[in-house]
Amino acid sequence: MKKCFLLAVALGAAFLVQQTKAETVLFEQDFERVSAGSMPKEFLALAGDFAVVVEDGAHFLRLPGSPLDTFGALFGPSHAESSLVEARFQGTKQGRKFPTFGLSLRGAGGYRLQVSPGKGQLEIYKGDEPLAGVAFAWESGSWTRLRLAVKKGTAGWVAEGWAWKDGTTASPEPQIRWEVVGEPSAGRAAIWGSPFSGTPISFDDLRWTAP
Repeated sequence: MKKCFLLAVALGAAFLVQQTKAETVLFEQDFERVSAGSMPKEFLALAGDFAVVVEDGAHFLRLPGSPLDTFGALFGPSHAESSLVEARFQGTKQGRKFPTFGLSLRGAGGYRLQVSPGKGQLEIYKGDEPLAGVAFAWESGSWTRLRLAVKKGTAGWVAEGWAWKDGTTASPEPQIRWEVVGEPSAGRAAIWGSPFSGTPISFDDLRWTAP
């Protein structure tokens, strides 16, 4: 019995070591231990009055509904290898006005995965330049999860994106893909929001990992 127990412990430890080697967490923030107020110090706001809010016991980051512009905040270290970033977002429409929101890798001018409800699309941008778009049905008021990977494959670098309603299951395959020309520059991850509907955009559960 004792030998079986020791074997189970050894196998468990080996699994944990393998799991640790398989994934490195570059940044993680769910805001649950952050008090309401200004943005945490590990973020660098490029523009916008981001602040942590607490509603019904839940903590998250919020961008106010005005002014009507595009705002972003960088987080994590500068990174030049393959990685994957994920977060969830919430916004609302107002009449025929819609917000846009997204997250990016490789700095402020890097590759951005963006939900554009006014277009009914999930898009990949390079900086402010749209590169590709696919149909995506966004639901006003619901939390939406986004996942962006910028990784090196056998044929070169590629940016891949997923989007799905919080509480449902993500597609096993990326919904959108863009083949990167050349070697992408190093940079930090970022979140983005454009409150064009005049209502706030919320951000939560940021997680950035490298294989």
